[in-house]
Amino acid sequence: MPSLRLLLNSEHEVCAVYTQPDRPAGRGRHIQISPVKEVALNAHIPVLQPTSFANPSDFQQLEAFQPDLIIVVAYGMILPQSVLDLPQYGCINVHGSLLPRWRGAAPIQRAIMAGDAETGVTIMQIVRKLDAGAMLHKESYTITPTDTSSDVHDQLAELGAIGLAKVLPLIESGQLIAEPQDETLVTYAEKLDKHEADIDWTQPAELIVRKIRGLNPWPVAQTRYDNNILRIWLAECSDANLTLAPGQVSCAHKSLLVGTGAGLVKLTEVQLPGGKRLPSHAFLAAHHIDGVTFG
Repeated sequence: MPSLRLLLNSEHEVCAVYTQPDRPAGRGRHIQISPVKEVALNAHIPVLQPTSFANPSDFQQLEAFQPDLIIVVAYGMILPQSVLDLPQYGCINVHGSLLPRWRGAAPIQRAIMAGDAETGVTIMQIVRKLDAGAMLHKESYTITPTDTSSDVHDQLAELGAIGLAKVLPLIESGQLIAEPQDETLVTYAEKLDKHEADIDWTQPAELIVRKIRGLNPWPVAQTRYDNNILRIWLAECSDANLTLAPGQVSCAHKSLLVGTGAGLVKLTEVQLPGGKRLPSHAFLAAHHIDGVTFG
């Protein structure tokens, strides 16, 4: 939305907005329109939602708009070569990493889980190979020790719009120099899988905390005890003077501490199935788990 709003408020004409088809969402599974679609409709911009461009009529409809430039932001659909070749100035993508590091589906999450100190946005030319196009501009962001994927996503969304504001006039004037990616520095951000949510408490505390932050808001890290699944939304490393086996829980000092392969993790926000997300002190007030072992 920040990129779309920037374009709507610019001197450029947004001739159409393409977004994913409306889908069920929430507990009631009611069909909901995306925030992007809502912004576009409120601005009286045509909104199209094809499931692909395999149908010739969908391509012809796009062709009829005669776009000078196509801008892609988190669209989640591969564009065929016919679309890439359509605009005079080509197609560009606002990608959530500092390329060539973290090409692929989950760059923000992988950056946090890998312990990267910095990430950012790369505005790049789109080619058929995944995230391999030449780089046009970068905006950097320093990842803080408490950032979740949701936090970083929102920051990068704003940075993407800032980058676009700088890039568009340079594209139009022909002053932009595209920089090829160094293929020797490429890393891939594999798509997240629900199976990654389970925590291995034999890992070091630092890795576990990064995983918890990286998997927030989806699929959310989790652990098991007494046939329950406990989702862990927020956590931090603890320097408490305790010795706990991996997965062993201590409620000392009204904190929810868990032993790991190296160090302690302090859980700060958790959730049981069917329940609300709770700060650890509220969870401990209702559940006596001192001494249990997570697995």
